[in-house]
Amino acid sequence: MALDSEQLNPSDQVILDCLNEGRCTAAYIAQETGYSKGNIRNRLVRLVEHGYVAQLGGGLYELIEDPREA
Repeated sequence: MALDSEQLNPSDQVILDCLNEGRCTAAYIAQETGYSKGNIRNRLVRLVEHGYVAQLGGGLYELIEDPREA
C-alpha cells in the first residue's frame, strides 16, 4: 500500500527534502535536521518499504519517487 502526502509525518518531509537534493545517510540527515538518528533510520525503513527510497549500501539512501508529487 502506497503512502499519500497526508500519511507523511514531519520527519518524512525533511527526509524527502534532503533526498531531493541528493543521496544521504541517516546520520547526515539527522545532523542537518536536528531529528535523532534513530528516528531518521526508522522513517527511512518505512519509506524503503513503500518503495519511495532505496538503500544503496553503506548506510546511503537515494530517493526513487517523492510521494508528495503523486
